[in-house]
Amino acid sequence: MRLTCPHCGVRDAREFTYRGHAIALDRPAPDAGESAWDDYLHNRENPAGWTEDLWYHTPCRTWLVAERNTVTHAIRATRAASERPS
Repeated sequence: MRLTCPHCGVRDAREFTYRGHAIALDRPAPDAGESAWDDYLHNRENPAGWTEDLWYHTPCRTWLVAERNTVTHAIRATRAASERPS
């Protein structure tokens, strides 16, 4: 798999670290209880199809968002995590 870094161009996936879905999670209140915290920490959607993933490019220390198909691992687009989606 190859990802496009906004600074370095197309690079091998071994230069990147996958950091999870690029979505904001609603953090439970500190006193929300064990069940709410268990849900927050361990239970995530696992969709088949297009998702937005957060990746870290180690050589240039850039965070990026990749639109990736979870079935085929095809990459449709990448952008710096600091940029707004188009």
